[in-house]
Amino acid sequence: MTETDLRQFVDPELRPLLDRLGPASLDISSLPEARAKRQPPPGMKDNLPALTTARLIPGMPDEPDVRILIIEPAAVSEKLRPAMLHIHGGGFVMGTPDSMTPTLRRWAVELDCVIVSVDYRLAPEHPFPAPLEDCYAALLWLAENASDLNIDAKRIGVAGESAGGGLAAGLALLTRQRGGPALVFQNLQYPMLDDRTVLAKPDIPGCGAFLWTPEMNVFGWKSYLGTEPGGEGISPFAAPARASSLHDLPPTYIGVGSIDLFLPEDLSYAMRLMQAGVPVELEVFPGAFHAFELDPRAGVTIRSSVRRLDAMKRAMLPLCSD
Repeated sequence: MTETDLRQFVDPELRPLLDRLGPASLDISSLPEARAKRQPPPGMKDNLPALTTARLIPGMPDEPDVRILIIEPAAVSEKLRPAMLHIHGGGFVMGTPDSMTPTLRRWAVELDCVIVSVDYRLAPEHPFPAPLEDCYAALLWLAENASDLNIDAKRIGVAGESAGGGLAAGLALLTRQRGGPALVFQNLQYPMLDDRTVLAKPDIPGCGAFLWTPEMNVFGWKSYLGTEPGGEGISPFAAPARASSLHDLPPTYIGVGSIDLFLPEDLSYAMRLMQAGVPVELEVFPGAFHAFELDPRAGVTIRSSVRRLDAMKRAMLPLCSD
């Protein structure tokens, strides 16, 4: 089927977004331009009562410092707040936390929480484990500085989108293995979890046809892994779907579109989490392709945003009751 034929499976409200963005492609030659396009526009402001601060924190031993954004409600709280470590998306090869700042500021206010978003090193210049180690350094810093941030170190969750969702899932596995700070939830939006997807041909009409294609997926995984994806010996901390055990992981929310390339791997991961006794909330949005939230006015984006925020609120707010 041609791309025109496949558009019948796309939510009608999302089709204009495809016209605006044009054909989806990404490789090493187009990566600099793609990175530049993901930079937030200058002068982006809102009237939300939230504070945003950028700072450098220590990386892991023998690793460089890590830039983070700290986003918190402007109002002083007499109670300890919950906290969230946020990890941005971008196929492991592009993106910054700054592009997510409007959303994160809204989350901070509506959830009354402190958010730390990680500006982790990008592949292919910095393949695995560098990006994940940056995220782990931020998690350690968040827990160790709980008192200064007015947060409860026992009330930290992790959230991410796309590759950021994959890094969030990998981080949950890593901190479990290292005995690091315990997470109270993981909120994964169309997470990039399984490099073996490059070996599979999508068997759902329209799946993977838009925004993040199988060809782009090969490039993203190869850049992150530093080797051909889909083979033997890939670390489960890089590709969480390869983990042999998903026991003792935190309650999980997974949201994904019905024609997202990652739908099969996300459904499989959700099922395995449930089989391991992990509470899972799964949302599949009809007619939504990868990164559909680039159109904030579409009804499916609004529904997704509401449900994702509600899941985080339910994971956080009961913990705030003393």
